[in-house]
Amino acid sequence: MKQILIVALGVGLANQVSAFCGFYVSKADGTLKNKTSQVILARDGNKTKVTMYNDFKGNAKDFALVVPVPVLLKQEDIKVVDQGIFQRLNEYSSPRLVEYYDQNPCYDAREKDEAVMYAPAAADSRVAESVTLKKGYGVKIEARYLVGEYEILILGAKESNGLKRWLTDHGYKIPDAAEEVLDPYIRSNMKFFVAKVNPAQQEKMNGQFLRPIQISFSSPKFILPIRLGMANADGDQDLIVYGLTRQGKIECTNYRNVNIPTDKNIPLFIQQNFNAFYGNLFSRQWAREGKNIAFLEYAWDVTPVNQMKCDPCVGNPPVAQELVQAGAWWLQQNNWNDYSNLDDDPGDGNDRTFFTRLHFRYNRSSFPQDLAFQLTPDNRNFQARYIITHPATGNLNCDAGRQYLQKLKARRKTELRELMELTGTNLHNWQQDLLSMQDEDPTVDVSYAQLLPSVQQNMDHPENGLATMALVSVVLIGSAGWMKWKGLI
Repeated sequence: MKQILIVALGVGLANQVSAFCGFYVSKADGTLKNKTSQVILARDGNKTKVTMYNDFKGNAKDFALVVPVPVLLKQEDIKVVDQGIFQRLNEYSSPRLVEYYDQNPCYDAREKDEAVMYAPAAADSRVAESVTLKKGYGVKIEARYLVGEYEILILGAKESNGLKRWLTDHGYKIPDAAEEVLDPYIRSNMKFFVAKVNPAQQEKMNGQFLRPIQISFSSPKFILPIRLGMANADGDQDLIVYGLTRQGKIECTNYRNVNIPTDKNIPLFIQQNFNAFYGNLFSRQWAREGKNIAFLEYAWDVTPVNQMKCDPCVGNPPVAQELVQAGAWWLQQNNWNDYSNLDDDPGDGNDRTFFTRLHFRYNRSSFPQDLAFQLTPDNRNFQARYIITHPATGNLNCDAGRQYLQKLKARRKTELRELMELTGTNLHNWQQDLLSMQDEDPTVDVSYAQLLPSVQQNMDHPENGLATMALVSVVLIGSAGWMKWKGLI
């Protein structure tokens, strides 16, 4: 029995088996769950190109993909692309760590170099005639194609039970909850795009991985029906949406849009485990914001002629050919010896390309509705950016050096408090990273290890700090009264 992935569209960084907005169903009794998905949405006017990431692992004969689509797709609307485009977009737009170096204030000011700032790297087709299938299913094959390594059917269905039975009878194991979530799309007259692997074609391509599928269509609706992908979910699922437009960033219209906290100064030892830091930060902010939100992690004009696409950059930006492969059809140059792209609108000469990265964490209770999007004219730059600072080195035995050490001590206390506030973790959770860091501190008094206990105690018992503030306030008020009584003020 084939494994099946159901994907919902209206218009995917995985640690486990994943695919865009859908579910996998295992060949045997065990079910492979979808945890993190990636999708690229390229949108201009009513036209949309959707590219779905696929990192399926297993026997390709056991793979199938089901995608609800709003229109009947033609063969030229379907293509396969290089899987590397997802890695390219992910690595370029990922939350990043930026590194600064303090200058030694005891050095001659005339010999000071500019501070160094950089960010280490955080990576034969044919259409069949409409054929009505076995009586009783209410399912019709409206088109049949061979695209790359995939055999593709476009199905029409009259009722969810019939579609479920057809898939089951043809070797696809469907979760029990699938019928419930299929029904709204059938009632909306959506078609079902079904893809499975053609072993002979895959063998010809000598490929070990299944390439992403890209589909194109026109529809006034710009939505992403994620409910279908929750049919067999056993918890929260993450979705990364890469948006490409000619206007500005894309936004979710039926859930709040929130900028992930950025430009925060954090302890130097976080460099040892930045992934854990950001994972805890995201979980903390997601829960704090009510869980039903869209987090913005990156937004920037990546038009090929624009030289600055990040600050700092984690690598080279995607070039025009890569953006075209990702779906930005308005960037492609017309080749008059190639007539395969005549249906693509060449546009008005505006080759501007704005790149948005949205991060969702969703479940059935927090996201009862499908995702709806809109294009906006907002072209403000944004990136999830976190800052570590190395201390000054060398002899600090001067007045400016001693003042610097006092400021460094205060700054590091602030960094430790920021770490706890952003991630909701206890500072002791980071002790292993702290101790494994090669000590760069100019003196023991300003080391994180020395400062950690007092900062943790103050955070654990904030009432002590409040009591101290209250005492100071009383003293100040009392002093003011005494001075007024003496006629001094």
